[in-house]
Amino acid sequence: MRKAVLILSATIRRCLLGLLILWLACVSSIFAAHADDAPLLAFGARVAGDDARTRVVIDFDRKPVFFVHYVANPTRVIVDLPETSFGLKPEDLKARGLFTKIRYGAMGAGSSRVVLTAKNPVAITVADVMPDEDGKGFRLVLDAEKITGERFNALLEDQKWTGSVGAVKTGRVVEPDPGAFVVAVDAGHGGIDTGAIGTETKMEEKSVTLAFAAELVEALNKEPGIKAFLTRDKDEFLSLPQRVQIARQHSANLFISLHADTLKQRDIRGATVYTISDKASDHLAADLAERENLSDEIAGVAFKSEPAEVADILIDLTRRETQAFSVNLARSVVSSFEGQINLINNPHRHAGFRVLQAPDVPSILLEMGFLSNKQDEKLLVDPVWRKKLASRLTAAVRSYRAGSMANGG
Repeated sequence: MRKAVLILSATIRRCLLGLLILWLACVSSIFAAHADDAPLLAFGARVAGDDARTRVVIDFDRKPVFFVHYVANPTRVIVDLPETSFGLKPEDLKARGLFTKIRYGAMGAGSSRVVLTAKNPVAITVADVMPDEDGKGFRLVLDAEKITGERFNALLEDQKWTGSVGAVKTGRVVEPDPGAFVVAVDAGHGGIDTGAIGTETKMEEKSVTLAFAAELVEALNKEPGIKAFLTRDKDEFLSLPQRVQIARQHSANLFISLHADTLKQRDIRGATVYTISDKASDHLAADLAERENLSDEIAGVAFKSEPAEVADILIDLTRRETQAFSVNLARSVVSSFEGQINLINNPHRHAGFRVLQAPDVPSILLEMGFLSNKQDEKLLVDPVWRKKLASRLTAAVRSYRAGSMANGG
């Protein structure tokens, strides 16, 4: 009997051990599957070289699939990657040697990008992924060398890549409601384009705009008859034309682009409302529009200028069809802010902002305040002030809508 019990116990232990091994294998496979779906992690980087040759090395937790492209005016090397979390210190990818700027970040739709801006024409002579000696990761090695302009032009012509960003698929809009007044709320910057950086808090403009945009949409959606949505609801890059496209695709009645820039004059503060114009109202508006219009360049998008006559037609259409409505909205915002939200001198200004070029959607760009000013910076991260700002903007939209409906719009 005792022998039979011992045999039975041994059998049970073997069965339990087998089940444990099977369970561990299943768990391992589950974690492996999740690891494959998880973003790559870039955990280290270094740049070395001179004005003739420069090497860029980026360390990854897994083997990355990558593609290298070139863009002109200015000269840029684009490295496209799968979705990647960049756990890098600012000094890790500090530009030196051939490169004057190095940016990296999300591009949306499960992709990320590194943009290396060069002072002269360059070519990547080595682009390879190597396993680390300790077997704990992989390193992407890029060797660049200075080349002639003719050779760089040949590289541009040989590549099939256009630099264009694909159409955005978005489920951020509720089912169309024929009777709804639709407001597109656009959080400026995002992904690889961080925007301005706060003087004190070091907050990135892309985070400030997204946080407030979500609050504004929530406030607007509490208004009867108004449906508001975000052009982006996470840290992703959208090109300027994509932002306009999203608003138009969803038949937006209004487009509000949110920003919090920096200025060299740190004493300037307060909100500013901008509308589009082919001629800037002042130097401040012109400088701001020029910086904001560089968003696509920062992300490495190859911008193809429209022929002059097409650009003129677009501006004319914008002026004829929507400029008056955009100005009315801007005035409504300024009126709602007065005495409640600090405003800059001459708070309604205008310039040639590309993000305001929808020919059939009244559009404004709101500078909520300036991250270069200490007082504004504190307010921009203050939840009480942001709630007040959302309330005043909502009141402005309500007033504009009422006037539009009264005039048969």
